[in-house]
Amino acid sequence: MNVPGHPILTCEDAAARERAVLGDDESRIWDAMVRAGRGVAGAVQEDFREIGDFPQEGRVLVLVGKGHNGGDALIAAETLLSRFPRATAQVVFAFGQRALRPLAARAWRQLSHAARGRVATSRSVASNSGPWDLLLDGLFGFSFRPPANGKLLDLIAAVNGASVRLRAAVDLPSGLGGNAVVRADFTYATGIVKSPAIDGTRAGDVGRLRYIDLGFFDRDPGTSRLRILTPEVLEPLRRLRDPQSHKYTHGNLFIIGGSRSFPGAVLLAVEGALRSGVGLVTAFVPESLAAAFAARAPAAIWVGWPETPSGGLALEGAHLFHERSVRSTAVLLGPGMSREPETLAFAKDLVASLVKPVVMDADALRPDIVRAGKAPRIVTPHMEEYRRILVGDDFHSREPTKDAVVLLKGRLTGITRARSGWFSPFGGPVLARGGTGDVLAGLVAGLLAQHPEDPDGAACRGAVWHGIAADLLARERGQVAVCTTDLLDFLAPALRAGCR
Repeated sequence: MNVPGHPILTCEDAAARERAVLGDDESRIWDAMVRAGRGVAGAVQEDFREIGDFPQEGRVLVLVGKGHNGGDALIAAETLLSRFPRATAQVVFAFGQRALRPLAARAWRQLSHAARGRVATSRSVASNSGPWDLLLDGLFGFSFRPPANGKLLDLIAAVNGASVRLRAAVDLPSGLGGNAVVRADFTYATGIVKSPAIDGTRAGDVGRLRYIDLGFFDRDPGTSRLRILTPEVLEPLRRLRDPQSHKYTHGNLFIIGGSRSFPGAVLLAVEGALRSGVGLVTAFVPESLAAAFAARAPAAIWVGWPETPSGGLALEGAHLFHERSVRSTAVLLGPGMSREPETLAFAKDLVASLVKPVVMDADALRPDIVRAGKAPRIVTPHMEEYRRILVGDDFHSREPTKDAVVLLKGRLTGITRARSGWFSPFGGPVLARGGTGDVLAGLVAGLLAQHPEDPDGAACRGAVWHGIAADLLARERGQVAVCTTDLLDFLAPALRAGCR
C-alpha cells in the first residue's frame, strides 16, 4: 500500500525543497510564513487545552532571531493576541531589531500595530522571570550552525530557567544539535518535518512533535524512506460503506489471550477491536473468564479455553482455534496471555501454522514466536519488548522477522517494514498508562481483519487513529485524571472530526 504521508527530510534537503516550491518570490514566502505562524498559533491553542484553556490574560514570551523562523513566531504571537484581547507579549530580539530580515521586520510591524500597548521588547530575559503561559521559540531556523556563545548562551540558559507553562518551538528547538538548546514541550514542524526532530537522542529537547502542513507536497508528494503520517491516512474509514455490505463483508478477527493473572488486557483489546469497524470479533480466553467477559462485551463471540493450573491457555485447547480458523480473516495473539511455558509453546505452534495475517502483542513478543511460520504479521512492541525481539543495529534496519511490520510504541510512534518507515505525531503522555497498548493492538488487528492484504495500512491507520483519540481525550479531560477505558469513547470523535 502507498500509505499517505509527507517526506521527512534532512535540513539540507528541506532547504532545497522550500526553494523549489517558493523560489525567491517574496509574496509566496510571506504567504507561507503567515500560514506557518497561524498554524502554530492554532495548534498551540489546541495543545494548551491539555493543561486548561489558554488564559484570557495570557503572558507570551517570544524569542526572535533574524530570519523567517522569527517571523513565524511573531505571526503566531499576533494571531494569539488577536484572539485574546487581554493577553500580552514580551518579544526578545536576540540580535536587535535592526538585524531583522525584511519579512521578519514586516511580521514585527504587523504585531506591534495589531497589539499596540500589549507588547514589550528586550534583548534578554531574566532567568527568574515569569511565570509565562507560553514560550514561542523563533530564534533560529533549521539553518543554525553551532556553537552558540556569549550573550546567546546566557539567553538560552535564562529561558530554560524561566517559569513557563508550555514551551513551543517553531520548526525546530533553537540550537538543537549544538552546545545549548532552548528546550521545548512541543515542536511545531512548519512545512517539512526535518530529520533532527525525529532523532530519539534529542527527544528531551524536542518534546512532542506536531506537523504544520503548508502545502509543500500538494503537487509533488516527494520521495523519502521516512514519512510523517497525516490525518488523511484515515480517509478510507470516513467514507460511506457499501449499503449491500453485512457483517461478513467486514472481516472476522480472532483474538487469543488472557489469563487469570492478567484478565483485563484481552478485554481491552476486544473493546478496541469492536470499535475498529470489523464485522465480527471472536475471542478465545481462559474458560473461567469467558462468561464475565461476555457480560462486559456481548458484541464479541467468547470461546472458553481449557486452562493450565495457573490459569493460562492450555495446549489441549488448540483444537478450538483450528476448528474455526477458516472463518477468520486475521488473528491477534498475546494480550494478557502470560508467559507460562505451556502457553508460549502453544503460541509458537499456532503462529507456525497460520496462513492468515497475525498481530502479535505483549507476551507473544518473543523471538521464537515472532519468527515462526510465514504468515504476514504486525508486531506491536514498546522499546523493552522491541529490544527482546530485534535483529540489526537501529530501528530503521532491524527486522524481528522478514517482511514484518513493526509498530514501535513510544513518544513518537514509528511503523517500519523493509527499510520504509512512517511516524505518527499524534498522542502523548495521556497514553502512559496500562492498557492503552492493548486497545491499540485490538484496533490495528480489527483494521487488518477488514483488509488482510494491507498490513502497512492497518498499522499506520491504527497508530494515527489511536493517537488522535488520545489527543482529544487529553484536551477534554487532561492528562492525569483519566482511565484507559476513557480512550475508547474518543475513537469515534477522532474518526469523524480528525485533528489539527
